[in-house]
Amino acid sequence: MRTFGVEEELLLVDARGTASPVAPLVLADAPPVIDGPSVSAEIQQEMIETQTRPQLLTSELLLDIIAGRELADGLAQRHGARAIAVAMSPMRLRPHVTEDPRYATMIERYGLTARGTLVCGSHVHVGIESREEGVAVLDRIRTWLPTLLALSANSPFFGSADTGHASYRFVAWHQWQSAGPTDVFGSVEAYDRFERFLVDTGVILDTGMLYLDARVSRKHPTVEIRVADVCLDARDAAVIAAIVRALVDTAVTEWHAGVEPAAVPSAALRLAEWQAALTGVAGSLPHPVTWREASAVDAVQALVNHTAAALAANGDLAFVQRGIARIHATGGGAGRQRAAFERRGRIRDVVAHAVVATHEQSEDDDLVVA
Repeated sequence: MRTFGVEEELLLVDARGTASPVAPLVLADAPPVIDGPSVSAEIQQEMIETQTRPQLLTSELLLDIIAGRELADGLAQRHGARAIAVAMSPMRLRPHVTEDPRYATMIERYGLTARGTLVCGSHVHVGIESREEGVAVLDRIRTWLPTLLALSANSPFFGSADTGHASYRFVAWHQWQSAGPTDVFGSVEAYDRFERFLVDTGVILDTGMLYLDARVSRKHPTVEIRVADVCLDARDAAVIAAIVRALVDTAVTEWHAGVEPAAVPSAALRLAEWQAALTGVAGSLPHPVTWREASAVDAVQALVNHTAAALAANGDLAFVQRGIARIHATGGGAGRQRAAFERRGRIRDVVAHAVVATHEQSEDDDLVVA
């Protein structure tokens, strides 16, 4: 069984629901990491990142996700703020850049894209045995990532307005020049050439700015899948992670069996991601197998069918099935945010709901992986 972990970017808000630049104070209070989740800075002072430990069991990963959120929130409360899992600020905001030489260079070079972009994603790391295995995985999971984005969509509001998108984070994030899907690589050599080619253009600073939907990590022996919004519900975050690990397992099985990657152009993947960001699970999506228009329900079911054997082998199938049923029933994070707004038509209610939803304790049966 492969290890996996999650990095979550959380928004820091004050009592009015406005994004609050207290991350430096929060991090100054953070205790040394001994045995548990950790927190770190991001480009904007209104956000903070949590990192779980590598785990084998989804139940343990979920506990780490919850603990990471509680760590960030407890530290934020010392400074009159809360840490919430929304992928963009529902309220108007003016971001404050974290003091860091690298970030200062990015601000100087990239202007408003760097100064004004404040988005919160979820990054799932899954263990791999080699870079060869990692590239084989990237080539074979790419067609499934738009459906994963739809499941995670959690940013319908931005600047006190409904954007019409389920994931407006996707729109904002793709202002960055290297964000998005990639073509099939076929080998580690081709992947390395791709990285060097993009860095050598001089448009990006280094490989750290390869903001791809999925990439082979240069810090850990993992593949890093970066396409998802941060999820409002911690259980949904664990569901996404379990599916990602199963996608990696399935891809490796296909690689060893000689199954070639699907020949879907990256331009089609961009269309599919854009549609997933627009509608989430509440509309139609390109089917990840036939690439014809289909209901989100059918697209998600295709994802489950594709990964079912790996999910079962990892002990995650029942947990994922329950989670997907919940996401369909609520509309996921985007649906829950909109439902909170519709009760009284107040954006502050969206933030208040997010505070509760981010930190509500999961039921015991959801912590037991069947």
